[in-house]
Amino acid sequence: MTEIAREALSLDGAQPIPEDQLWQNYPPQSPAGYEDPEQERRYRKERVAGALRLFAGLGFDEGVAGHISARDPEYPDYFWVNPYIIPFAHVTTSDLVLVDEHGNVIKGKYPVAKAAFVIHSAVHKARPDVVAAAHTHSMYGKTLSATDQFIEPLTQDACVFYEDHTAFDGYAGIVDDLDEGKRLAEALGDRKAIILRNHGLLTVGTTVDSAIYWYYAAERSAQAQLTAKAAGGVSPISHEVAKLTHDETGNELAGWLQFQPLYASIVREQPDLLD
Repeated sequence: MTEIAREALSLDGAQPIPEDQLWQNYPPQSPAGYEDPEQERRYRKERVAGALRLFAGLGFDEGVAGHISARDPEYPDYFWVNPYIIPFAHVTTSDLVLVDEHGNVIKGKYPVAKAAFVIHSAVHKARPDVVAAAHTHSMYGKTLSATDQFIEPLTQDACVFYEDHTAFDGYAGIVDDLDEGKRLAEALGDRKAIILRNHGLLTVGTTVDSAIYWYYAAERSAQAQLTAKAAGGVSPISHEVAKLTHDETGNELAGWLQFQPLYASIVREQPDLLD
């Protein structure tokens, strides 16, 4: 390296940044969450509201369809979900509704779509590790769901779902039956995502952040896959490399990290979502 380049980078005499200072310019949250349930509740609700705004901007919303839920940190049988009819683009943190597994509104001023508690209550009940779940009728997700395809390891990003997603067959109309919700949860198993045939995508995570990023990644992976196949033949990543990539980029910490720039951007653009 030339002296000019070294001077420009100020490498001479540089010292490593202490670890306790490395994250000082980032928001004071972590994937481990807060010990105070009220702080953790606020954290989860803000990220649900931010995700709804983000989804609206990306065109993932479709009329009244779609919902994002977050388990309450103090009352694990209850979860927060977006209100019925309120546009994703307008939802604020204070608009979210707290419901029980039967769909009874515990706190909030709006009703909730029946499909929201049927699907999400079953998932939250079957998966104690799941903090959040996301489902919408986004364009490429529902397009992929209308085929017999899964998310294939065609790109690095798609590898987060390698051997870590499944499908739920037998579409029978709007999900309004608790038994169907249970079957959906059983089909999901311990995976992070499920393709609801002829319906759309659903993703889950041990944080709100990861659940939302997995949905974002699933939709984008579906888009890339459908586009690539329309363009011609595809070249899948090998099993060994896809598995290695999944292990490195498909873990919950990686999902949490990937969501941070998305959340930071939407909060800066639309700070009213925190109201």
